Amino acid sequence: MKTFLLATTIAATASLAAAAEKYVLDSSHSQIVFSYNHLGYSTTYGMFSGFEGEIMFDQENAANSSVSVSMPTMSMFTGWEKRNGHFMSADFFDAMPEDMISFTSTAIEVTGDDTAKITGDLTMNDITKSVVLDAKLNQVGDHPQAGKPWAGFDASTTLLRSDFGLGAYAPFVSDEVDVVISIEAMKAD
Repeated sequence: MKTFLLATTIAATASLAAAAEKYVLDSSHSQIVFSYNHLGYSTTYGMFSGFEGEIMFDQENAANSSVSVSMPTMSMFTGWEKRNGHFMSADFFDAMPEDMISFTSTAIEVTGDDTAKITGDLTMNDITKSVVLDAKLNQVGDHPQAGKPWAGFDASTTLLRSDFGLGAYAPFVSDEVDVVISIEAMKAD
């Protein structure tokens, strides 16, 4: 009986793993946009684009899915060279070319037909914290130009810079940073 239960458990686990299909990010159509309040006068924006990642996507049971992405810290774009330089300085990231920002999901809680909360480990500035993304599946289907399965997702969260050792000038420059993510991913060959 124990052997039967063990075999059943292994088979069930294997079928769950087999249900998730690998998708890779379309770097040209995936962005992370962040914003923060600057001294109460304005909202300042920046972004990351062209990053890499993959999604193990189970359309039938999204809770069995996972996501992992990473990008060089120095790939941040703020639209102003001096601001980019300041963010990469010792005041904030003290970034080197090999420094990376990464997110790896640890759990997905389905909250609706096309929504979920994705919990994961965000590593930034050599500090790892658990964060929760409010995610929405935009669309799944065959891409009209690429002729292969494609998926699109949006997500958002709010981070505290100080949680990652980046709290310089707070509270004058907001400690809270709003993050909006939009990604497209293609089914891997």
